[in-house]
Amino acid sequence: MAAMGTRGVVKEAAGFKAEEDVEKLRGAMKGAGTNEATIIEILAHRTIAQRQLIQQAYKQSVGKDLADDLQSELTGNFETVVLGLLMLAPKYDAYELRNAIKGAGTEEACLIDILASRTNAEVKALTACYNKDHERNLEDDICSDTSGMFQRVLVSLLTAGRDESGKVDEALAVQDAKDLYEAGEARWGTDEVKFLTVLCVRNREHLLRVFQEYQKLSGRDIEESIKREMSGCLEDAFLAIVKCIRSKPAFFAERLYKSMKGLGTTDSVLIRIMVARAEIDMLDIKAEFLKMYGKTLHSFIKGDTSGDYRKILLELCGGEK
Repeated sequence: MAAMGTRGVVKEAAGFKAEEDVEKLRGAMKGAGTNEATIIEILAHRTIAQRQLIQQAYKQSVGKDLADDLQSELTGNFETVVLGLLMLAPKYDAYELRNAIKGAGTEEACLIDILASRTNAEVKALTACYNKDHERNLEDDICSDTSGMFQRVLVSLLTAGRDESGKVDEALAVQDAKDLYEAGEARWGTDEVKFLTVLCVRNREHLLRVFQEYQKLSGRDIEESIKREMSGCLEDAFLAIVKCIRSKPAFFAERLYKSMKGLGTTDSVLIRIMVARAEIDMLDIKAEFLKMYGKTLHSFIKGDTSGDYRKILLELCGGEK
C-alpha cells in the first residue's frame, strides 16, 4: 500500500518488522498493569498499512484480535485514539458516522466534517464500509436522522459525484456567481437548492473562480452571505464545503481550535481529526493553525489534555513546530 498523503506527520517506520512489534505489544499487556508508553511508541509511529500488518501478525501468533486485547486493557479517550489508529481510513470514517447517527440525537458536526472534506473515492469507500460493517445503508440512516435541506446536502455529498477535474468554465463561473447572488442576497428568502447545485457539484478550481466573481458582484465574501442567509446545520454544512474547497488544512485547523478553546474540550472532534489526518496533511494543518491563531497546535493540545491521551495526541501532532 502506498502512503496516504505526503504531508502527514506519521511516516513509515524504517526497519519495520510486524513480529517484533507484536512481541513488544504482548509484553506491554502482560501481567498486572499496562505499559502505555510502549503502545504509544509503536502505534503512533506506524502508518495505517503497517498497523494492518501488525494486526495480522498478532492474530497469527496469539489467535486473538489486537483491538479486542487493547480494548480490555485501556480506557477513556486514550483507548478511543488507539482503537481509531487500528482502522483503515474508510472503516474509521464509517465507524465515526455510525456513532454520530445511532442513539439519541445526531452529532451533525461529524456528518458535516467527514462528508464535506472527503474526495469522491473516499466517500465511495466509506459508504461501502458502512454498509458492510454495520449491515445498514448509510444514505437510509442519514435520511431517517436528518431532514429538509440539510438532509439534501448530505445526500448530494454522498453520491460522490463532484466534478474533480480542474476545468474552469469562465462563463459558467460568472453565471454560477450570479445564480448564487440571486438565490440569496438579491431576494427575499433564500433558494437553497441553487447553493446545493453549485457548491456540491462543481470542481474546486471552478468554485474558487465562482467565489471571486461572487465577491465582485455582491461586495461580500460567499461565507458572509451564507451566514446571513442560512442558519443551523444547513449553514454549518455550506460553510464547511466552502472552507474545504478553499483549504482543507485551514478547515481542520479551525475545527481543532474550536474543539479546544473555552471551557471543556470536544474530544470526539479532536480525536477524529488527529487520527484521520495524521498521515495525510497534519503538517499543513499545524502550519495553518499557527498562522490563524498565533499558537502551535502542539501547545494547544498540551494545555487541553492530560495523561496518556495527551501523550499519544502529541505524537500524532509531531514536534512543537
